[in-house]
Amino acid sequence: MDIHIFEQNKNAYLAYNNFRKQILSDLAPQDSEILLYMLPWMLNLNDPEVPGYVEDLEVPFSVFGLARDGKILKRESVFRNLLKIKRPLSLETTTPSAPTIHGLYTIGSIGTISQTSGSDCDIWICIDKRELSENRLEQLIQKINLIKDWLDIHVKIPAYFFICDLTDVRASNFGAVDRESAGSTQKNTLKEEFYRTMILIAGKIPLWWLCYDRNKDVDYAEFLKRYVRGDFHDSDCLDLGALDSVEREEYFGAALWLFNKALTHPLKSIIKMLLLEMLLTSPKHELLCHQFRSAILNREQDPQFIDPSTFTMQAILGHHQAAGGETFAFIKQCFYLRYEFKLQRKMSMKEIIAKDIFRRYPIPRPEIDHLNTFGEWPLQEQIRFGQAIFELLANIYQRVSAMEQGSKSSISKRDMNVIGRKLSVCFEQKPCKIKVFPSPGRALQIVPATFAVARQKEWTVSMPESPSMIAHPDIVYCIASLVWNGLYQTGLLKMTPNPTSITLQEINSLAGRIRDIFGVHDVSDIDFNYFTEPEKFTKMLLVVNFEGRSQNNDADDFGVVYKNHWGELFVRRFRSAVSFNEFIKEGGEKFSHTDIYYYVQRNALYYEKVIERTKMMVTQSFRS
Repeated sequence: MDIHIFEQNKNAYLAYNNFRKQILSDLAPQDSEILLYMLPWMLNLNDPEVPGYVEDLEVPFSVFGLARDGKILKRESVFRNLLKIKRPLSLETTTPSAPTIHGLYTIGSIGTISQTSGSDCDIWICIDKRELSENRLEQLIQKINLIKDWLDIHVKIPAYFFICDLTDVRASNFGAVDRESAGSTQKNTLKEEFYRTMILIAGKIPLWWLCYDRNKDVDYAEFLKRYVRGDFHDSDCLDLGALDSVEREEYFGAALWLFNKALTHPLKSIIKMLLLEMLLTSPKHELLCHQFRSAILNREQDPQFIDPSTFTMQAILGHHQAAGGETFAFIKQCFYLRYEFKLQRKMSMKEIIAKDIFRRYPIPRPEIDHLNTFGEWPLQEQIRFGQAIFELLANIYQRVSAMEQGSKSSISKRDMNVIGRKLSVCFEQKPCKIKVFPSPGRALQIVPATFAVARQKEWTVSMPESPSMIAHPDIVYCIASLVWNGLYQTGLLKMTPNPTSITLQEINSLAGRIRDIFGVHDVSDIDFNYFTEPEKFTKMLLVVNFEGRSQNNDADDFGVVYKNHWGELFVRRFRSAVSFNEFIKEGGEKFSHTDIYYYVQRNALYYEKVIERTKMMVTQSFRS
């Protein structure tokens, strides 16, 4: 590569990077100014009136090249006004020290068409730990934490910082991404995503991005030697290492982590799962980040760049187009909702960038109009859409599992079994188990719920446009189902006139008690290792005489709500202490470490005696 091509690549990259900043600016005008310009400014200053002040810091930290960044210098008066600083304060008056921070970079959906109102901003702060003493590194961490505290208050987009050592990044050593990765780590998969999605906030350009010649292959190691030697008369780039391939085993590790995440964020994760399945079925293809770099640096006179999410979306849709029919139509709907598109007359920069994709892979206009009102869909329709996402997820799981069985991978076998168990926790039906309503990824809309008794003495819970949403002979089951699915809210319950003695006040009281003890369904919060263990029950609530059958001091009607350590909730009904005792005996060791709670109506006759006798009965059951 000659110096002319190097400079051409550098100019093209900087133009593309500005395009990405413009997307972020269009999607979040106020937040983008702080994250892209004020953040590095705060890192470079150590002043009592500037967030991030470290009292005993003798030499301020320095972000590479910041003192000559015109876009930041011209905004300094705005920063001072925001912080109510009336005295002069500027990077131009500070003495620049050797760079402590070589680069600030975003990674992920921020500044792409996939950025939504729920997106966060992950920021890599690249340093060379060999240049910092232990004390100075602690001071840098302190400064970053102080700045984050300020950002949490003043910026709507949640920002998360990751201090990355250059040596680790070059070796793709990022450690375990999540405590539930169960030993599966993301190495080159994460680096591939970084190179494909990053925005340079401030500092040095990753040298990998400029290591490209459309006419021939460029060896990164040789290119790096020439750069360090000074052949290109440039010092604005940073060696973060090459990336030639991603091992199939790493894709399995990434898939495991995503399966776990998809159980609570299905709409967000299903896109990445479709991508990983595509990569697993075509592992010899050129990496997406390489393809994307080629598309950016080969750009001719097109006034508009393609962004990473658009590029990835095209690749996934192109790969899955062969599926055709309802499956492919559903995948397009998932993209549309995940990216929160609104294809209508007045379009934002996001829709303008994406409209060509929907010309190539069209969605019928009536369908678009319906998707645009997703937040207003009836609850039952949202649940059906969520169910379709999970069915697609389960199909991907089966295909990925089959591919894993035919590979030499050893790290994924145990983990794939665990993910299979997690899927069963969410969807497998067991006797007396509370059914989980699949959410499409956004919280289900909480609407008024009406309790009623049907002719067959069955309790029903109805909601607008969702008659008999829940139906069961046991009202305790109905209440627990409403709570467990996150659909209970005080003040939104109603009750039709009926011959039972149960009041709306008691329903609210028991619902609150169940929520306090068991919370709501969230399988992602369960320790990965639990799924390799035999079933154990961790909590039990005994609801005594809830329907008021007994008018004396006997406890002869027990609604039992209990939860296992896999995150499944059950409700059983017993009409005598003998049948309850048999139930505990059958459970054996499963109940050996169960926390017991009690619920008796406060206005019940003989309240204290009922509680006392129930506790004695439970004690005898667990001892026998």
